[in-house]
Amino acid sequence: MTMKHFLLALLVTGSAFAQDGLRPLRAGIVGLDTSHVPAFTKLFNKGETEGELAGITVTTGYTGGTDMPASKDRKEKFTQQLRDMGVEIVDTIPKLLEKVDVVLIESVDGRIHLQEAKEVFKSGKPVYIDKPLAGTLAEAIALFELAKKSNVKTWSSSSSRFGPDLISLKDNPEIGDIMGVTTWGPCSYQSGTPDLFFYAIHGIESLFTLMGPGCETVSRAKGPITDQVTGVWKDGRIGTYRGIVKGKSEFGAMVYGSKGNQMGGKVISYEALCRQIGKFFRTGEPPVSEAETIEIFTFMEAADESLRQGGKPVALADVLAKAKAEAQTLLK
Repeated sequence: MTMKHFLLALLVTGSAFAQDGLRPLRAGIVGLDTSHVPAFTKLFNKGETEGELAGITVTTGYTGGTDMPASKDRKEKFTQQLRDMGVEIVDTIPKLLEKVDVVLIESVDGRIHLQEAKEVFKSGKPVYIDKPLAGTLAEAIALFELAKKSNVKTWSSSSSRFGPDLISLKDNPEIGDIMGVTTWGPCSYQSGTPDLFFYAIHGIESLFTLMGPGCETVSRAKGPITDQVTGVWKDGRIGTYRGIVKGKSEFGAMVYGSKGNQMGGKVISYEALCRQIGKFFRTGEPPVSEAETIEIFTFMEAADESLRQGGKPVALADVLAKAKAEAQTLLK
C-alpha cells in the first residue's frame, strides 16, 4: 500500500468512525528498535470497527535508539517494516507529536525512557510506556512525578500480565484464595541496567499479577543456570520468580491455593496488551496503578541489593526511600 492509499483509507475509516461517535485516534510510536513495534502496529492497523482497537491507527514513528546491542542491531530492520506498512517516519519527537493524538514509547532501552517522556509529556497526550518503564527505580519514580506535574496519563506493563492463561488463575474457584505463587521465564541481562529489568520483568510482572502488591522483603540467589528471587509479603505469603538463564526458555506459573494448586501462565499475549492500551487511550484510565508498578521496580532493585549482600533479605521500604531521594535530583 502506498502512503497515498494508506492516508485515503485512513480518511475513509475516520469518517465512518466519526459518524458512529467514535473519534479516530492517530497513534505515534517513539523508538522503533523492538519487535513489539511491528507486532503492535499490525494489531492496531488491521482495521477493527468495534472493540478496544477500533479507530486507533499507528500513523507515525520516530526511530530513536541507543548503543545497546538490542537497539542498534535491530532498529533499521523494524523501522523499514513500519515504512512497508505505510507508517510515516519522522526524525524528531516534536515532529511526531504534531501528527498524532496518542503515543507509545517503545524504545527497548529503558535508560532513555525518562528523557523521551520529558519531551512527550509536554504535549499533554496520553502515553503508554513499554517495559521496562525506566532504567532505574529512581527514574521510574521521577517519570511518574513528571507525568503528574504535566497532567499526563501514563502507565507501563509487560504483555505477560494480560495473557488469558495467567488471568484464568486469578479468582479461580478451583484454586480459592492464592496462598503463594512461583513464576518462571527466560532471563537475560543488558549491561547498564539492573539485572531483572530487561527480560525477567515478564515473569516478575506475572508474579505480581497473581500475588498482588504488598511485598516487604526480597532475597536473591543468582547462578549460571538459574536466577531466583523470593519475596515475602506482609501477610506472610511467599512469592518466587525463577529466571531461566540456561535450559528450556518458557513462561509459566504455579499457584498454590486454599482449595487447590494449578499450573498455567504460559501464554504472553500482545493482542491482550494492545487491547488494554487501546482502552486506556479511550478512557484515560490506566489498567495498572502507579503504586503497583513502582513496587515491581522496587522488588527488582531490592533483588540486586540482596545479591550484593550475599543473598540476605532486603526490605523494599529501604530501597524505595533511597530511590525517592535520588528521584528528586532527577527532577531538578
